[in-house]
Amino acid sequence: MKKIKLAIIGVGRWGVHLLRNFLAHPQVDVVAIVDPSLAKLTTVKERFHLDDNILLITEWQSIKNIPQLTAVAIATPASTHYDLIKDYLQSGYHILAEKPLTLDPEECRELCELAEYQEIILMVDHTYLFHPAVEKGQQVVQSGQLGNLRYGYATRTHLGPVRQDVDALWDLAIHDIAIFNTWLGMLPIKVKAKGTVWLQEQSNLADLVWVTLTYPNNFQAYIHLCWLNTDKQRRLGLVGSQGSLIFDEMSATSPLSFIHGEFAQEGDVFIPINQNQEVLDIGKSEPLAKVCDCFVNCVLNSTPSLVSSGWVGRELVEILTALTKSLQEDGKSVKITNG
Repeated sequence: MKKIKLAIIGVGRWGVHLLRNFLAHPQVDVVAIVDPSLAKLTTVKERFHLDDNILLITEWQSIKNIPQLTAVAIATPASTHYDLIKDYLQSGYHILAEKPLTLDPEECRELCELAEYQEIILMVDHTYLFHPAVEKGQQVVQSGQLGNLRYGYATRTHLGPVRQDVDALWDLAIHDIAIFNTWLGMLPIKVKAKGTVWLQEQSNLADLVWVTLTYPNNFQAYIHLCWLNTDKQRRLGLVGSQGSLIFDEMSATSPLSFIHGEFAQEGDVFIPINQNQEVLDIGKSEPLAKVCDCFVNCVLNSTPSLVSSGWVGRELVEILTALTKSLQEDGKSVKITNG
């Protein structure tokens, strides 16, 4: 069985999940873990009962001394991504990066072009794109079962954690934007965002953000984001003339449902008909495990990911950048070139 040798860069909250999945993957040898914190390295060694032959390193450049290292999984703060990824790509390593790819769309473009030039895999862990509910939802939408699409909406609220490096827009919006883009099979052409700051006025980090995405056919999706709302919601819907498709993460029994219903017109009266709720079978699998498996297969087969490539990551960063501009201009509409 062909295997890849992989190093994990960063074992914070998300990095430990990457480590767990790659340790369990039959085609991966985790050969090194890098984190500036010796305490974190000690913790993961004990938690995962790591073999002594797995190197625990505090300097990220030290992995270049590892023979036959194939790939690197990066789970460090987004502000560090550009320098790390560029250096590792130039060293010939395949890269799986935590989202967002970087904080700047032009940096993203440069990294994607470098990966193509080096003939190296650059993939971003947009885990929702591997969620069975999102995959099934994409099939439903693109089959036309919803009829004529009318609008979309999403709510992503909770009480913390409150970030001090980015606002609620950059912390939360990327998930729902990725799902809408995937379900619709297109990218927004203009965006708007308005926000409110309560907790961190000095740094002007919005705690509440309202987003509007406008797509080429004038379809619009609306997103409500907040990290100081005790009503925790992870809900996204797409409304069509034949019903609504609902992805509700907080529902343990029916995370994806198709609520059928339409109108029959009698004169000036619109009468609801054909109403029923269908719970869709989505199967069970961990999205991050599928991300890691996709990355391994991409590396072994020298084939870029069709779902979550670096270019997909660049598109999402470009949208977030346009939304930030709109937020700074109090909700002014900002066009996106998608170029």
